[in-house]
Amino acid sequence: MTTSTRRSPLTAPPFTPTTAALPTAALSHTGRGADAELDRAARRVLLTNWRGHATVPAARLYPHQWSWDSAFVAIGLRHLSPIRAQRELESLFGAQWPDGRVPHIVFDPHVPADAYFPGPAFWQADSQGTPTSGIVQPPAHALAAWLTFRADPAAARARGFLPRIYPRLVAWHRYLTTRRDLTGNGLVSIVHPWESGLDNSPAWDLPLARVTPVPTGEFTRRDLDHAAASERPTDTDYGRYVRLARDYRDAGYADSLSGHGFAVEDPLCNALLAAGEHALAAIAAEVGADPAPHRSSAERLTQDLTDVLYDRGSGTFFPRDAHTGALLRTYSIGGLLPLIVPDLPVAGALIETALGDRFRLAEACPPPSYDLIAVDHDPVKYWRGPGWINTGWLLWYGLHLHGSAELADSLRRRLLDRVRRSGFREYFDPLTGIGHGTDDFSWTAALVLDLLRTPPGTGPTSLGAAGLSGSRRISSGWSSRLSRRPGVSRDDQPESTATAPARPGTGTPDVAPGT
Repeated sequence: MTTSTRRSPLTAPPFTPTTAALPTAALSHTGRGADAELDRAARRVLLTNWRGHATVPAARLYPHQWSWDSAFVAIGLRHLSPIRAQRELESLFGAQWPDGRVPHIVFDPHVPADAYFPGPAFWQADSQGTPTSGIVQPPAHALAAWLTFRADPAAARARGFLPRIYPRLVAWHRYLTTRRDLTGNGLVSIVHPWESGLDNSPAWDLPLARVTPVPTGEFTRRDLDHAAASERPTDTDYGRYVRLARDYRDAGYADSLSGHGFAVEDPLCNALLAAGEHALAAIAAEVGADPAPHRSSAERLTQDLTDVLYDRGSGTFFPRDAHTGALLRTYSIGGLLPLIVPDLPVAGALIETALGDRFRLAEACPPPSYDLIAVDHDPVKYWRGPGWINTGWLLWYGLHLHGSAELADSLRRRLLDRVRRSGFREYFDPLTGIGHGTDDFSWTAALVLDLLRTPPGTGPTSLGAAGLSGSRRISSGWSSRLSRRPGVSRDDQPESTATAPARPGTGTPDVAPGT
């Protein structure tokens, strides 16, 4: 296996960031005081975790580039330096495989080989001389690319950003809709829990139970060098993860239902793909391609997602075991996140479920990753209960998209307050707000920056004439219902003051021009 540093033409040349104090002029869009300080701190995290071509999620625990992390990071970076945000995505897609897949990790050959497990030697994979993993993560990239373009269209056009990345995004989506449609029903299957982004969610417990774990003596975990075991997946979990990844590797990363011990049609991945097709339609119109196929694909995905995975009696989406055809009836945050799909016909029911006792969206913050009333809810155990800023951001996005601006603004304020009080942690207890996991986590900082730079009431959906479609207002009166809940103070009501909107691309960059 090669450890060459050669990258594809999409990747910009390395850049070494300055360690000088960050400028304060960019704070003019966030006002003064607490928000300004939080804005400055978020920029500092992103600067510290920048590696010249991409951003690592966390310097010690995650010292390489992760796929959907980079999508979220770009969404925040676009407010600082739109060109750096473009480079974040270009770097990731520079390691795209010939079959179109975007690997979930792009390894930095300058990082010690044993710093992370499973590392390059385990995966035995590379793309154009760059070592990578062999599995994927949720397809948030088309949406991130379009939002990045909208931050500074002139700079993006000057660099040819969209014309270069558009065919890569199309190939990525084609891989998912062909190679990963394992059942033929039009939905994408994940073949490893890590591909869901919700790694150890209870949603995967039943299909994972069929997988024989690799004995712990056959591998060495590195995550426990940097995080408490009580907050991480168990050794048995890891044994199953290793088994699935090793079997996939030994099969040459071939995709077929019979070849995968774990295969699940995941609501979040399919929802991001549908939202991504809407974004690709906008991108196609910008670059002179035909947007119609993307619109048709988005409509079909939305219909299939709703027909197959939505349960009307429960008011949520459930994953489906591709081997048995059974819905996996656990209430995870992934079942609510199809709210990011424009014109979703069941958006109102999802919001009602989110406001109920299982997720307590009007109070719990960030929204819990798993059912608050389940007996196995664990508020500190990775994706088995804690709240994450990225899923909170996706809900905020979806609430605005579907006309629930008041609830979205309340969630925005509470997300910012959580981070202001607990720091840029990886995840949080959704009820106490205590931070857990690693600190100085990049997507927490990036999405906080996006929330700060998006004034209340505006949302992230001002996407231009060719942008994503929205939906009618469907959830009103939530604040009056909230005021009747016991133990909820007036502090939990939506803020009514607004700050001046930030003009895209006008913030002072934290890097030299052209980087």
